[in-house]
Amino acid sequence: MRCPFCGNDDTQVKDSRPTDDNSAIRRRRFCAACGSRFTTFERVQLRELTVVKKNGKRVPFDRDKLARSIQIACRKRPVDAERIEQMVNGIVRRLESQGEPEIASDKVGEQVMEALYSLDPVAYVRFASVYKNFHEVKDFEDLVDRLNVDARD
Repeated sequence: MRCPFCGNDDTQVKDSRPTDDNSAIRRRRFCAACGSRFTTFERVQLRELTVVKKNGKRVPFDRDKLARSIQIACRKRPVDAERIEQMVNGIVRRLESQGEPEIASDKVGEQVMEALYSLDPVAYVRFASVYKNFHEVKDFEDLVDRLNVDARD
């Protein structure tokens, strides 16, 4: 691991332990060249995933992009950052465990919609408005009507 302060490639691990939710390994590192200490978080990746966009373009799956989109949908909502992290971890695990190296962007979007639906209805509507590319107020009304029907059931 390269030192973020001096760029030296020869750093030493001084401590290694799992994070509280066991989704990553936290490593305390030391750089002998400059004497700096820093922390890295390493995640287990079951397989390399490629997202196939609607236009056919293939891009590497980006966990951080997924997390950012969920955070934007949850902005100014009573949702803990830890809960968002758990949601992202769950979605990534489900996608990796499907066994396919290529995943349609629709599948990723549906996973996020499903997770947000049970987490926060406002975040769900926010995400849906971008994901489903709403153009009119009627699109929002239809989605909210479906939410209301589901809430009554």
